[in-house]
Amino acid sequence: MGCSHNCESCSGSCGQPESLLVAPNKLSTIHKVIAVVSGKGGVGKSLATSMLAVGMCRKGYHTAILDADITGPSIPKAFGMSGKLEGCEEGILPKTTDTGIDMISINFLLDHVDDPVVYRGPIIAETVKQFWSDVIWQDVDYMFVDMPPGTGDVPLTVFQSIPVDGIVVMTSPQDLVSMIVGKAVKMAKMMNIPILGIVENYSYLACPDCGKKIELFGKSKVDEVAAEYELPVLAKLPLDPKLAEAVDRGEIEDVKLPDELHGAMKALEALHS
Repeated sequence: MGCSHNCESCSGSCGQPESLLVAPNKLSTIHKVIAVVSGKGGVGKSLATSMLAVGMCRKGYHTAILDADITGPSIPKAFGMSGKLEGCEEGILPKTTDTGIDMISINFLLDHVDDPVVYRGPIIAETVKQFWSDVIWQDVDYMFVDMPPGTGDVPLTVFQSIPVDGIVVMTSPQDLVSMIVGKAVKMAKMMNIPILGIVENYSYLACPDCGKKIELFGKSKVDEVAAEYELPVLAKLPLDPKLAEAVDRGEIEDVKLPDELHGAMKALEALHS
């Protein structure tokens, strides 16, 4: 009765709350875990997750992707990956792309990639935990967790079960930006997860003739929102038809990444040093 939930100032004897962290596979070594989140869908979390994994891989780091969007998985499509998972006595083996990026996704467990995943919340949450605990993640420098939108079961499960080192908040240059960022930021602070910064997607389209930046979705408000929450803007990513075509072909590892992504990758490297 009357508990403030602040154990540091408490004279009671109930003790610290029990950790809900799930142990990884005994053969796994994962150095940094980065979750890519947003308060709503359709802002490019999966694309940003894929690009960050590819970008850090090109810098010489061993990267991996845990696709936590169980009911809407899209990571395998971007990399042209398919087929069923294999395993051994010690655990499940992730799929590995042509450039050496390890990944796990519910799509690798389905008979057909367009089969719907009709799971209730507890089963979805348990699946995400198994992707962490049952898969053998060998010597991973950066694991990127592609989160589903919102602040429901899966984000809560990831933040409680996996030792996340930081989150990247995705948004877009629309009037909803403040609400989108606010939901994600407030949840991360409630869970005591460090926020690395904000990445804005669909910031502009570069005219193919003159190079002028066209703000298709209106003037960006991300700088003002970032200042409100005292967070850095890590990148303002353009709309790139060539990149979209490459993702549709499953060839994201073969394209030139936006120069604007360098700021985000620099923030990630700072964690590793």
